[in-house]
Amino acid sequence: MHASRRSTRSITHAVALLAATALVFAAAATTAVAAPPSLSTGGATKVSPQSATLTGTINAKGKATVYFFQYGTTAAYGAQTPEISAGSATKNVGAAADVIGLLPATTYHYRLVARNADGTVTGGDRSFKTHNQPLGFSLGATPNPVPYGQGVTLQGVLSGTGNAGRQVVLQQKVFPYLTDFQTVGNPQVTGSSGAFAFPLLGVTTNTQYRVATTGAKPVLSEVVTLGVAVHLTTRVTSHHVRRGGHITFSGTIRPAKVGALFAVQKQSSAGAWVTVAGGVAHGGGQTFTRYSKRVRIRRGGTYRVFVGVADGLQVSNAGSSIRIRTR
Repeated sequence: MHASRRSTRSITHAVALLAATALVFAAAATTAVAAPPSLSTGGATKVSPQSATLTGTINAKGKATVYFFQYGTTAAYGAQTPEISAGSATKNVGAAADVIGLLPATTYHYRLVARNADGTVTGGDRSFKTHNQPLGFSLGATPNPVPYGQGVTLQGVLSGTGNAGRQVVLQQKVFPYLTDFQTVGNPQVTGSSGAFAFPLLGVTTNTQYRVATTGAKPVLSEVVTLGVAVHLTTRVTSHHVRRGGHITFSGTIRPAKVGALFAVQKQSSAGAWVTVAGGVAHGGGQTFTRYSKRVRIRRGGTYRVFVGVADGLQVSNAGSSIRIRTR
């Protein structure tokens, strides 16, 4: 009887012990399951005018974890990087992501965010400022080449941080380009977008141009070589001729180009200009040279006179096109 009671008490004690042990393991299991990641938002590295690398650290707490960065010009962010795997380690690992397409000279806020099956955690807010965009020029001439003695406009844009309202000057070097660049004309002030323009009148010689900012450390544009095309006038003795007959092409070249080679050309059906006769310019005066050539016209079509220039002062050019008909 006593033995039976002792046995019953032993069984009851064992059951109670097993139940308590099960509760302990259940609590431990519950604690292991509730393991969201921990993290810390790090600094921004490789900062440039338009990009940066955001960093941080993450402890995945043994769970498969992903992370991303939120960023924007305020603490409301508004943009985020793609999700990246942080693994499932139980120790701190580095996190990093590149952000591009940023505005120069602008403050950005960012924070690290990590997520696993047990929850999402956000890091503290940090900020960085992108670098200034260095100043730089674009420059072009319209038209180029410019007809001899006519006007041209050199225009462009100064880009970069602080490009608006900047004073810029035009500098030139005239053929044969042996001297240093010299400032010409009055300074211009860039507009709100950095745009500027320098109108030039009566350009007569091939010239190299550049634009520079004023101040102790000027920023220089690329060099633009402006060609000045010789100017031709062309006359013909007739616009109609019998096939195999002759027409005289004559005119003037400005500036004077005594000894310059000229060619009478006919346009082919494919659009190319084919030389049918030629000669040497001669006579004239101080400011112009004459040319003249009697040409046999075998077939009607579009003709012109082309003058080749090799002295470097100007560039070659063609006169106006003339329609000749045969009968």
